[in-house]
Amino acid sequence: MVLNAGLQRRNIQIKINIAEMRMLRWMCGYTRKDRMRNEYIRKKVSVAPIEDKLRESRLRWFGHLNRRPIEAPVRKIELLDFAHVQKGRGRPKKTRQKTIRSDLSYLNLDKNLITDRAQWKQRIHVADPT
Repeated sequence: MVLNAGLQRRNIQIKINIAEMRMLRWMCGYTRKDRMRNEYIRKKVSVAPIEDKLRESRLRWFGHLNRRPIEAPVRKIELLDFAHVQKGRGRPKKTRQKTIRSDLSYLNLDKNLITDRAQWKQRIHVADPT
């Protein structure tokens, strides 16, 4: 589920959060009728929010790609220009670049930090609460 979650719409994120909380409630033995707050359940299980873990996974992959040499096939595909492709009607699709850009701004990260792997990993890591 984490690998294919790069480009998500907001309603899909909401559904993922709901499914996550259902599983956590099930693990704790609570139901919705018990009216336990999500924060309490998450603290009891010691699990970070899945949105944060997905962001960490996307940024970890982004860092891996950008540390690869320019000649690597993965980097060549990333640099392809699709300007000649005819776009459909409606709102523009959310691209991987836009998602990564919003993740970087959310965590106040700079692309220059990618070259230092240890520092990058430390900055993007989401620790599970204890």
